[in-house]
Amino acid sequence: MSADVTTGPADVTTAADLTAAETDGHATAAAGDAVTGVARPGEPGYDAATAVFNLAAPPRPAAAVVARTVEDVRAAIRLADAEGLSLRVHTTGHSAPAARPMRDALLIRTEMDGGVEVDPIRRVARIPAGTRWGVVAKAAAPYGLAVAHGSSPTVGVVGYLLGGGLSFYGRKVGLAANSVRAVDLVTADGELRRVSLSSDPDLFWALRGGGGGFGVVTAIEVKLFPAVQVVTGTTCWPAAHAPGLLRAWRRWTLDAPPEATTSVRVLNLPKIPDVPPMLSAGPILCVDGAVLAETGDDVAAARRYAEELLGPLRAVAEPVLDTWQLTEPVDLLDTHMDPSDPVAVIGDHMLLGDLGDEGIDVLLRVVGEGSGSPLISAGLRQLGGAYAKPHPQGGALDHLDAPYAYSGGGVPGLTGTAEAITRHIATVREALAPWDTGWTTPTFVESHAQPQRHLTDGRIAAADLVRHRVDPAGRFRDDIMPGATKLS
Repeated sequence: MSADVTTGPADVTTAADLTAAETDGHATAAAGDAVTGVARPGEPGYDAATAVFNLAAPPRPAAAVVARTVEDVRAAIRLADAEGLSLRVHTTGHSAPAARPMRDALLIRTEMDGGVEVDPIRRVARIPAGTRWGVVAKAAAPYGLAVAHGSSPTVGVVGYLLGGGLSFYGRKVGLAANSVRAVDLVTADGELRRVSLSSDPDLFWALRGGGGGFGVVTAIEVKLFPAVQVVTGTTCWPAAHAPGLLRAWRRWTLDAPPEATTSVRVLNLPKIPDVPPMLSAGPILCVDGAVLAETGDDVAAARRYAEELLGPLRAVAEPVLDTWQLTEPVDLLDTHMDPSDPVAVIGDHMLLGDLGDEGIDVLLRVVGEGSGSPLISAGLRQLGGAYAKPHPQGGALDHLDAPYAYSGGGVPGLTGTAEAITRHIATVREALAPWDTGWTTPTFVESHAQPQRHLTDGRIAAADLVRHRVDPAGRFRDDIMPGATKLS
């Protein structure tokens, strides 16, 4: 067992850790008792409980409820059992289009009471389900610690972590799922379980990347890591310079230091007040990311690594925007320029092999200048480094065996019609087929219909065995990601 795995008393749930209502681990009220706040379509509270960040696919369950306590979750499970409804779970709905239809379901929106608790000695944070990454990053920052958060501060913690999680720290620390140390889970029988490597290793393995369908997570505990400063920012050029820039970026990624994790995107930003004119004058190519300095002694190296990337790119052409700087880790939350308000996005995702110069040309032919692409964003996330290394205590998904993650999407009404965006997504997928590995990472999947696969057949079978143990009646079966189960 590696030294950074938290074990011992922290993994044991005692009566002191739970409220009296939680201690016995079982639902006590009769099935079908009234659930506070449950709403049907058209009733007060329904829109709030079903709200999603990606407006392209709003869910329409038979009923929905916001759960703030463990007893709220248990009451919802009892109600679903009494009415013969399947059970679904979400928080922010950033990947709403990737979810299965919810017509005959009770949707539980987790917004659990309590705040983030940081233990700076153990370098661990306990996070209630429903918390967004911006809150966690800011809670850890005063202690000189960071967490493998997503690129957007508004993304919910639980779905991101248990779906793998690609962070701008990832090439140094690996998939975010590997940082999970314990999960508080209410299973279909109403039992509250504290799941960890020591308490239930099979369920702990399956929760981390196994595809969901195990129950309702109410809290999660993650390992933090030292982060004194980061060099982070975004540099953008007119897309006319994209061929030389993208080739130079790709060559740098081949042997880049693990402290650096970057992405490159072709952006077609609309002419709206929130977008600066130099970014909406036409397609632009942007390179963003971060270089981690864990200690003060690492700052000089972080500066040097950033310059090794950006110097040759700046020599190709003068940027129209250049914000890279040495700053505090919490500032990384703004680097990727993700939208802060809900938006409708129709997108696609693939894990790609090394494109080489030929692949770069093909990518730019379908998303670059002159392509007529209606995609508001299309690009590559740099993988490799710790992303590619299996974790000795990792879960069902503990590494990614590909050098790049492609993602692209459009916003109907801003960059084209929904039909035009969907057609162009298919065009890009066909063009990149020679480099498509056939694998995906769950947190990047934007469509229920797109091909997706992140587990081997053996891992799917192992996760299904665990699912059957904790949910033999299959109440959470529809909450499983497509491609992650063989259960009918």
